[in-house]
Amino acid sequence: MTANDVHLLVAALISVLVLVGLIVSRIRMHPLLALLVVCVGVGFVTGMAPDALAQAITNGAGKTLGAVGVVIALGAMLGKILADTGVTDGLAGVILERASARSIPWAMSLVAFIVGIPMFFEVGLVVLLPLIFSVARKLEQQQALKGSAYVYVGVPVIAALAAMHGMVPPHPGPLTAIATLKTSVGATMIYGFIAAIPAIVLGGPVYARFIAPRLAVRPDQALIDQFSTGQAHGSAPVGMGLGVLVALLPAILMLVHAVAEILLPKTGFAFKLAAFLGNPVIAMLIGVLFAAILLVYARRGDAEKLRESLGASLKPIAGILLIIAGGGAFQQVLTDARVGDAIVHLTQAFALPPLVLGWIISMLLSVSTGSATVGIVGASGLLAPLAGVEPGLNVPLLALSIGCGSLFFNYANHAGYWMVKESFGMTMGEATKTISVVQSIVALVGLGMVLLMNMLPPLG
Repeated sequence: MTANDVHLLVAALISVLVLVGLIVSRIRMHPLLALLVVCVGVGFVTGMAPDALAQAITNGAGKTLGAVGVVIALGAMLGKILADTGVTDGLAGVILERASARSIPWAMSLVAFIVGIPMFFEVGLVVLLPLIFSVARKLEQQQALKGSAYVYVGVPVIAALAAMHGMVPPHPGPLTAIATLKTSVGATMIYGFIAAIPAIVLGGPVYARFIAPRLAVRPDQALIDQFSTGQAHGSAPVGMGLGVLVALLPAILMLVHAVAEILLPKTGFAFKLAAFLGNPVIAMLIGVLFAAILLVYARRGDAEKLRESLGASLKPIAGILLIIAGGGAFQQVLTDARVGDAIVHLTQAFALPPLVLGWIISMLLSVSTGSATVGIVGASGLLAPLAGVEPGLNVPLLALSIGCGSLFFNYANHAGYWMVKESFGMTMGEATKTISVVQSIVALVGLGMVLLMNMLPPLG
């Protein structure tokens, strides 16, 4: 390591501490302003040129909003339609009727596990927020448990979506590692499903039962009202079968794309059609239009009220979108400042087994830059030469190990952290105790499963 590497690592660490201080101290700076101030400070301290720094902030915010902003907005619209027509309230009622208060986290984990197969973490959370809020609101009304019902219901969803996002193809992280290491999609997927199950159990229902009684988290009332009203458009009640189909249509379209990536040739028309329909923005757009047509227009609901409610659905999430953009800017500044290179140089000084080394490199890159993708790309590229020459190395498990490492301690420079924090109305401490700890549990259990499965004969 060089003196410049040490300088970059110290700057990255101090930047996170300053960010936390600006938000939680007496200054009480708005998270968006705090993120932008820290971005500027990090850029100058690490020697970035002013024009490059401004460009990094703009690119980071724009890229993050481009990736998740429109999806979140469409998700809010879909959630509003489902809530206003009574679908989410009905689904919540079905879950509560068929599951006891103790088994609800397990039911929510299963739902998120299925939805999380094709969906990115942020997209899956957007789709499931109406159901989370509806189930939690009913639990809260029943006074069925101590502490936060929203944490009790939400933590299992976060754990399941995170595990699927980092461990199982066709999510971009695992696919990137598979392509770089030139290994098998099928074997990595099987290993990923096996590792994800205990990770979801421990990071989801088990941790939820521990942490929920210790927190008093409650989302903003405007968001709760948005996702838990009923029959606002004057249309007839919706059957559960149709409601489930409408709610899961975006997930179904993305799942078709996921299957197509594995089974169909990339140059064929069928694959291109599946890729288009399964794109998160297109899938969510189709979901919103499908819901509006089937649940409102076809049932002679009030079109003017629908338009008003869709416009109103965007107001509670405006602040969330901007804070997520600020997180994206912070991530981009750290990346452009070459903090990731310093992390790679740090890890090169240690002689560790490839499976452990891949997890550590991916973890450090992800934590320091705020990007799981950077962690996976960096770790995969560094260890790719070992994939073909290291005797006895289980390469699919190496890809899985790298994916698990990228999940560890999702914090203030991750857009997903801010999405959870703002959606659930958490303080930074509460967000750290939920999403940061949950993803750390998932990442550590994933590593443990990798090492355990490495003791068995390789697949195929």
